[in-house]
Amino acid sequence: MVMDRSEDAILENPNPGYMTEERLMIQEVAREFSMKEVLPVANELDPVQGDIPMDLRRKMGEMGYFGIRISEEHGGLGLGVFEYCLIAEELARGWMSVASIIARASSVMGVQGWSLEKRLELTKKAAKGEYLAAVSLSEPDVGSDLQAVSCKAVLDGDEWVITGNKYWCTFADGADYIAVLCRVEPGEGHNYKGLRSFIIEKPRGELPKDCHGSTIPKIGYFGWKTWELALDGCRIPKGNIQGGNDSEGFKTTVSGLEVARAHTAARAIGLARGALEDAIVYSNERVQFGSPISDFQETRFKIARMASEIEAARQLMYHVCTELDTRGRMDKESSMVKWFATEMAERVTSDCLQILGGAGYTKLHPMERYWRDARLTKIFEGTSEIQLRIISDRMLGRPTYRQKRS
Repeated sequence: MVMDRSEDAILENPNPGYMTEERLMIQEVAREFSMKEVLPVANELDPVQGDIPMDLRRKMGEMGYFGIRISEEHGGLGLGVFEYCLIAEELARGWMSVASIIARASSVMGVQGWSLEKRLELTKKAAKGEYLAAVSLSEPDVGSDLQAVSCKAVLDGDEWVITGNKYWCTFADGADYIAVLCRVEPGEGHNYKGLRSFIIEKPRGELPKDCHGSTIPKIGYFGWKTWELALDGCRIPKGNIQGGNDSEGFKTTVSGLEVARAHTAARAIGLARGALEDAIVYSNERVQFGSPISDFQETRFKIARMASEIEAARQLMYHVCTELDTRGRMDKESSMVKWFATEMAERVTSDCLQILGGAGYTKLHPMERYWRDARLTKIFEGTSEIQLRIISDRMLGRPTYRQKRS
């Protein structure tokens, strides 16, 4: 593929230390895929709350987008968090749900009770998008406070019996398995000990046996359904548990959120960029008082401010991704980029909608989709308030009332 060496391309990638030739190529290919394959599907299906088509998922699998961070040995691309977020930004510019579904493919090599052959087979399928997960952490009374999870798993012979209610489980029906965070020891309140992550395998397109559910009526994030689940004695094999000891369930979940938060930042940046690009096109075409509204100083300054905020968020994301790839744990910094990018995305998409005026408040333009989905980024993977709590705790130490409680 011939690289675009135009002045515009250089200005869009001002830091050669981050954007190597390989990454520029990855970005360009993902951008083309998103605009040609993802955006038209989003414009057709999001207004009617349709699901991401299997044909699009197949094409994504062929591109390797489900296996970005899965090792080459296990069928993936063997790339890092940086490339993962680079691609996610481009996919989110088309449809945030498509940028999100790539996170549902992961290695299952850590399922200790499965044979090596099974783990290898399913991880390779995951890398092609053929073995995807739904993740069930939250409960009706448990959101960000995961240490308060009460859904229970009790060992009965060679099976775990899972009982309890879960909430906000996106893709519960379409996934090939559900990863459920449960408590295996008695105790309530803020106690991470005894929390483990279990694998509930199931037929694609159905809920597991002894699991009932209903869809949650969302205002956005269409492309897949989000569920409230009731697990009523759901039985799984004893080996369907992730991690090697009792403390790993919660720790693995929390450490995984650092990459998830960088990924959310990438999605937020993609949404904001999509809104800005559409607003610029509209401002050049929309004529009022004899001039395109892009001639008006308020419009021009608004666009300049938004472009600056998007680029600031992107550069912070590049830094955090680089640190995650080289140093591992970056909880404070991943919270910073998640907070900064998602707050930015809500502001930018709202201002872009304002540029479109009444047209932006209709479903005749995708602007309202960017606006709705950007609002969600401030909530999932830890709310903005939770991110500020994490950042301030790392800078100031935990407040005294929480020190006493622990």
